[in-house]
Order: sequence, then structure tokens, then C-alpha cells
Amino acid sequence: MAAGTAIPAGIGPLAKQILLLAADHDRTEAFLETALPLLLTAGGADFVMLRRAERGKWLPIAAAGLQQEPPLKLLTEVLDRDQPLADGPWAAVPLTPRSGSGEVLSFHLVGAAGGERDAMIRELADVLGAGREAVRQRDRGRRRVERLERIIEISRHWSQTQRTDDLLQQIAEASTQLLAAERASIFLWDQANRSLVGRPALGVEDNELRLPDDAGVVGQVVRTGEPRRVDRDEAQREVDRRVDRKLGFQTRNLLCVPLRSPRGDLFGAFEMLNKIGGDFTDEDQTALTELAAHAAIALENTQQYERLLRVQRHLTEQAAERVRMIGECPVIESLRSTIARIADTDLALLIQGENGTGKEIVAQLIHYLSHRRDQPLVAVNCAALTETLLESELFGHEKGAFTDAHTARPGKFELAGGGTLFLDEIGDMSPGGQAKLLRVLEEKVVVRVGGSRPIHTDARVIAATNQNLARMVRERRFREDLFFRLNVVTLDLPPLRERGEDVLLLAEHFLDEFSVKARRKPLKLTAAARKRLLSHTWPGNIRELRNLMERLAYLAQGDTVEAEDLSFILAPDPASTAIFALDQTLNAATRRFQSEYVTRQIAAARGNMTAAAERLGLHRSNLYRKMRQLGMNPAAEEE
Repeated sequence: MAAGTAIPAGIGPLAKQILLLAADHDRTEAFLETALPLLLTAGGADFVMLRRAERGKWLPIAAAGLQQEPPLKLLTEVLDRDQPLADGPWAAVPLTPRSGSGEVLSFHLVGAAGGERDAMIRELADVLGAGREAVRQRDRGRRRVERLERIIEISRHWSQTQRTDDLLQQIAEASTQLLAAERASIFLWDQANRSLVGRPALGVEDNELRLPDDAGVVGQVVRTGEPRRVDRDEAQREVDRRVDRKLGFQTRNLLCVPLRSPRGDLFGAFEMLNKIGGDFTDEDQTALTELAAHAAIALENTQQYERLLRVQRHLTEQAAERVRMIGECPVIESLRSTIARIADTDLALLIQGENGTGKEIVAQLIHYLSHRRDQPLVAVNCAALTETLLESELFGHEKGAFTDAHTARPGKFELAGGGTLFLDEIGDMSPGGQAKLLRVLEEKVVVRVGGSRPIHTDARVIAATNQNLARMVRERRFREDLFFRLNVVTLDLPPLRERGEDVLLLAEHFLDEFSVKARRKPLKLTAAARKRLLSHTWPGNIRELRNLMERLAYLAQGDTVEAEDLSFILAPDPASTAIFALDQTLNAATRRFQSEYVTRQIAAARGNMTAAAERLGLHRSNLYRKMRQLGMNPAAEEE
């Protein structure tokens, strides 16, 4: 009944009662269950029924009284003419004329029908239609809110899924629960191969079903971009039974809607199979369309994440392939074995060695051999930063923490979260920085400069130094507790002069690498050049050798490297020049050589006097005696 329409006097009290009922209900079924018995009495009938014509079938909505079956021909004619009609004891009237709802209210009358009763029936239908529409609008709004809340809750979990296979499984499970269906599948459109890839596909190898992109209802949806609904009666002629046989399943009805990206691009279809307890409705179609929009966003995000992850892993693998420990000497073989054992642990590591021996390469190798390889490797040179800057670099700072802190910035510990933090030249860290670093290593928590919020960090710490930390601890220049915290596993890198033929392996490796960059044929070392390289003491270690090979790759004239090509690059050893200066006596030169030689052996043994004595062929006490004879201070050299 339209707003403002007068209520007929004969049914005024009943109309008011029905409209009050409508105001008290927000569920259509409950309203009709209460209202129809009132119409039954007022209309002088023993049975009243509300039906709706949908897709060629008459669907019962609600009824009251003694169950009877109205003539379908009468209902159809009422709908076609859009006016009340009677057939014997039956009277039928469109619930809301000219609305196109397809709903017809029918009465089985007690006694003969007459003009007055016919008018009352029309009035009762108007009142019921008005009340029903008010309730239905509230009911529709309530169900839509509930459905959207469920969809948002479902999609919130999807946004946390990072694998497409897992996401597709979650979408299928959630949609079957939401729409009360037996199965669901997402079909992604492989346009290049003109096929549809459906997942999950239970009972199929690899849980994946491939179909031509013009096959069945799904093919129609993908081709037209329009949703399709197939009811039970239509399933026999619409459903592709070949797919059913492949899946070992029988499709009774289905609902399929297109999948579109947020930009509107069609990339697949979302299909539901076998509605439980009936056929899929318009409301189901609306719900699935809304769910498909969220599923499309989740799928696009997950696929983008997977693409980025593949690129990251490819770059990581490329970086890992470039990190190699070249060498075959026993010390390097032993070091390589140790790295293989400890790389995939979370133990703190201390790498010791002279400048240029490859400490950073070893740190990179450990990182790429560990389970942290897909996470960041962050390097910090502790010697290049003051105490204030070092604290800001390691722990980060908040906006306004100091003069130039215009924005908040995370520190290296945060940036290396889940990965590896490489602290180079740890021996040059200030005492204050050492204390703060120790606290972070102990508690796994950092606090930004100017902040108070604790931030958890799980970065693995690898420290490196070219100094004798044990001696620095004795001299109180390095914290003993930090030294032991870092010194869980120590890797000592030998200087290049002690690696024998590895010099040639490294030289050839660098020559090949830089010859490619210089776009020239790889250079070859002559026998004389090889001998010259082996005789050099390499004070700059591998870094010096690398720079030399890079220079040769760009400057050498021919295809081979001669000994003469090295003469203007390899500077003589300053210590050797001093020893063999001709302005000193034989005794002075001998003492100077012995002193230098002993010093180098102690350095090679990392301050271990027992090991140095063995290398010199002396007993430890004899080494001390010899050092005192040479004017050396044993305490200053000992670890």
C-alpha cells in the first residue's frame, strides 16, 4: 500500500495490526508467518499462500491454514494480466501490481466469492504487500550488512596469505560456507594458451583442472564477462558432464561470476557448485560478485608478492654465485669446512685477519649459506663513524632526537631484521658504543636515539677486526664481556703471503673477471709473471692483488702478462728494503732481519707465542730469550 493511501474502513483495524507487525519485524519469514493467519480469518478462507514465479517455476514463500494446492493456471493468468482473478473457491491477486515481483497471493475461500469479498482480498493483498515491502527492505539491509561484515572478515585473513595455492584453497573454503554450497573453484584465464586453470580441483592430479577457455558455463562467463546461474532443471543441458566425470562429481546446479582486477581487467571466473537445500538465488549472485571483488584483490596482491619474491630470490642467487672463496691451501680448505658447519646457525661470529684478507667476503658467504639468505645483509664500518653517529646508525633515531634528525629513521639492527648485520672494524668502536652493543646482543632489543619504545631485533651479528682484540682486552681498550659475547666462534683468515699457490688461483680468477668487464680476451700469466707474483709479500693482501689484476686487465698491451708488466706496479717490500740498505753493518742488518722475521711469525700466529716458536723451530722459552737479545718486548707481542 503506497504511503498516504487511505485504509479501507472494513479492514482498517486489521491493516493497522499488520503494519504494526511490519514495524516490529526485520525478517520477512517471521513477519509472513505472523501476518498470514490474520489474513486467513479476515478473508473468510481456510488456506492462504504466497508464491513467486522465478525462472519458469512457482516457488512457495509462505502459507497458513489447511494445506492445498492452488491451480497453477490461475496463478499464471493473474501474473500475466496483473490483476485479481477467481477460479471456483480460489481467488488470487498480485501482491504488488506493476512491480514485476512475480508474487501472487492466493486464497481458498469458504463459501462463494462475491464482489465485496473480492474487493477485501485486493485490499488485504495491498496491506500485506506494503508491510512485506517495509520488512523486506529492512531484512535486505540487515542481511547485506551481515554479509559484508562476513566478507570483510574473510578477506582480512586472505590479505595475510602469501602463497597463491594457499589463498585459492582459503577462498574456496570460505565461499562454500558463506553461500552454503558443496564446492567452489577459481578459474584463472591463461589467454596465451586459450585455457582456463581451475583450482582447487579435488581428485585431479596436482589439484589443478585445465579446460579450453570456451568450455561449459565457465567458458561462457569468461567470454562474455557476465554472471551465469544454472538451476537443477537446466543442469542437464547446460553442465559439461566431461568435467564432472574427470572430477568424480555430479553438478546439480551452479553459480559463476567473472573475476576482474581492480582496474576492471577480466582474468578468470569464480564458480560455486551445488547449493545446499535448493538453487542459487539473486542474493547469492550478489554475494558471490562482492566476494569475487575481494578475492580478485587478494589474488592480485599475492601474485604480485610471489613475483617480487621470485625476483628477490633470483637476485639473491646471483649475488650468492658471485661470492666465492678462491683457494686450495690447507688453511682455506679448513676454513671452508668450518663455514659450512656454522653458516646455518645463529651463533655470533668473530672474523679476524689483516686488512684485505677477505673478511667481508667470508661474512657474505656465511649469510648466503644460511636460512637468512633471502633477508637483508647490512654492513657497518665501525671505524668510519663517531660514537654519536654510530649509535644513530646502529639503533636508529626518532624525529627531533638531535639537530639534523628531521625524520625518524630505523637503525641497521632494524634494517637487518631476520638477516645478518656485519660489523666491520669492531675494534675501533668507542667504549660507549661497545656497552650499548653488548646490551642489544644480550637482550635482542634496541631503542632508537631519542625514543623509549623497545624494538625487538633478531639480526645475526658477524663482527670483524684486523686488530688483536685479546690484547686490547688486556689493555682495557675493549670490553671483556663484549669480546666473549662476540667470540663464540672465531674465524682466522690467513694473510695472502701464507697461502702459497692460492696467489696464482686468485690472480687468474680476477684476471678473467676483469678481462670480461674490459671487453677483451682473458689475459694469461707467463711463467716469469707467476714467479714474480709468488715472490711478492702482498702487504695489502687480496685487495692489493685484486686491484693489480684490475689494472692489468685495462692497461696490459698484449694477451699475456709478463714479469716486466708487474715491475712498475709491485712496489718493493719496505721492510726488505730497510733490511738490505747498504748503510749498515752486517751485524746490524742481521739483527734487523731477525727482529722483523720474529715479529712477522708472531703476527702470523695471531699472538700465540707457542705456535710462533714452533714455526721458528724454537722452544717457547728460547723464543723469549731471543727476543730479549734482539731488544724486543715479549709482553707487547704476546696475545
